[in-house]
Amino acid sequence: MPTIVTFDGIRIFMHFNEHGPPHFHVRYAEYEASIEIATLGLLSGGLPRRALDRTVSWAEESREELHRHWRESQAWRRPK
Repeated sequence: MPTIVTFDGIRIFMHFNEHGPPHFHVRYAEYEASIEIATLGLLSGGLPRRALDRTVSWAEESREELHRHWRESQAWRRPK
């Protein structure tokens, strides 16, 4: 699960070969969440309001990068 970026104690990452819809994962302290890239809506988990607002703000500016990471993570295959 490669980290895309870390800021303000917030870690954004994606898993390889994951199910849709396209989304990313967030960790902040003991909190975890998954956020859909298209809508920036919460798919699962939860974050404190300030961390969620900061994450969504970053994601709005980085949506193209997130889509690129999603495509790359889906194309990646673990060697056998």
